[in-house]
Amino acid sequence: MSDIRPFTIDIPAQQIADLKTRLALTRWPDKETPDDWSQGIPLAYMQEIQDYWLHHYDWPARQTKLNVSPGFLTELDGLDIHFLHIRSPHANARPLLLTHGWPGSIVEFQKVIAPLTDPTQHGGSADDAFHLVCPTLPGFGFSGKPTTPGWDIAKIATAWNTLMVRLGYDHYLAQGGDWGAIVTSMIGAQNLGNCQGIHITMPIVPPDPETMNDLSELEKSTLAGLKFYQDHDSGYSKQQATRPQTLGYGLADSPIGQAAWIIEKFYQWTDCDGHPENVISRDELLDNVMLYWLPDAGASSARIYWESFGRTGNDPINLPVGCSIFPKEIFKTSERWAKKRFINLVHFNVLQKGGHFAALEQPEAFIGELRDCFRKMT
Repeated sequence: MSDIRPFTIDIPAQQIADLKTRLALTRWPDKETPDDWSQGIPLAYMQEIQDYWLHHYDWPARQTKLNVSPGFLTELDGLDIHFLHIRSPHANARPLLLTHGWPGSIVEFQKVIAPLTDPTQHGGSADDAFHLVCPTLPGFGFSGKPTTPGWDIAKIATAWNTLMVRLGYDHYLAQGGDWGAIVTSMIGAQNLGNCQGIHITMPIVPPDPETMNDLSELEKSTLAGLKFYQDHDSGYSKQQATRPQTLGYGLADSPIGQAAWIIEKFYQWTDCDGHPENVISRDELLDNVMLYWLPDAGASSARIYWESFGRTGNDPINLPVGCSIFPKEIFKTSERWAKKRFINLVHFNVLQKGGHFAALEQPEAFIGELRDCFRKMT
């Protein structure tokens, strides 16, 4: 284990001073013309964010909170990868790999780490305990930034398997949302012999053409969501998939630019009744933004789209699979569509509340889904 090094987030004071200078010197665009979010994140809200970030957001306290879970670095395929590793106090806990996506980070898992690792203190039994490993995707947060092409989803999935084995987990379970769901699905498709089952909240499954004349309400909602995404919500992905470097100059230079690029998606993709802070606190939103701003990860995180967007595969998965469908998820599926790809679908549930960032928005429901799902994979 000598190739695993402890890592603590420790941001120099001058870096925070630079952030505050940039915030104070923000040059604002003019106000949007409609009285809604249809042109993007409203000027008035971003001015609230700027004022709070500059005058009230307590980074030292937030940094301490982020460092509660032990962090580490290890080199995988020539790149340093940052990860959290939280062992359960329960001897029979099962290893579980949790993978975030864009524009998320390890911040997404803050509310679920304690209940998943120590369930007897949070309404569960010792049989529900997990040893958690939460890696940061390449180019994100405090993981290394690839300097040459090639870190696509398949490479990340293989690296994650290597990480789990390196940590002594010859057998493990895996879970993910957004790109994390795609990486987790790839782990299942590769089936290297170590992962025993997966759970995903954003299953990528094409609609079954044989069902088009007999669609369920969920399937109709899924198709409507796909159309909305293509027509009104996918500009960010096209830019990141084609010209991440061009985008990166603005994200690297302007903290308000970086924050707006991210927080708008928390409005669009959460089940928030019109405002992201209805379900996620302003501090949590800014914690997540800081994990892009501080390591200058705007361009490097965007490159996952350049590497893999639209090329993630649809190979059948034979491992046990669980799917939890939250109503405001970007891409959804029905159980019968899911079974076309997930040959051994052991858990499928449609939730009444929640969206794309399930662990952050609806932690209790998320924990319940994982417990229910992985009990079926004993």
